[in-house]
Amino acid sequence: MLKEVGGVCIQPRHRASCHCGSVELKLELPDGIVDPRRCDCSLCRRKGAVVASVPLSGIRVVKGGECLRLYQFNTHSAKHYFCANCGIYTHHQRRSHPDQYGYNVGCLEGVNPFAIPDVPTNDGINHPADRLGV
Repeated sequence: MLKEVGGVCIQPRHRASCHCGSVELKLELPDGIVDPRRCDCSLCRRKGAVVASVPLSGIRVVKGGECLRLYQFNTHSAKHYFCANCGIYTHHQRRSHPDQYGYNVGCLEGVNPFAIPDVPTNDGINHPADRLGV
């Protein structure tokens, strides 16, 4: 079953890439774009991406793995990946759910993240893991 998001049908398998095309990902999205959101933590506030989630098995780097760079901050739990050539954030291993990747919806081929209605903002300033001492 295809899910429509912002006027585009999201197929179970989808392509995502950075701006320059050096990095290409294949995503398994059997339920379409799940839990699209923004975050107001210090990093996400600056990058401004709409992010959605997939299990770790739902993303595969098919091109440009050598171009990906890792950025970590604060607790160094989350792993944020971006293209070393164009600087675009593609995905990250989530801190609150390390069994999931968050991915940049704007990197999905043919998807305009601004067309997704009512994208909520998570309170990343007061991250739940900070309250748990994680």
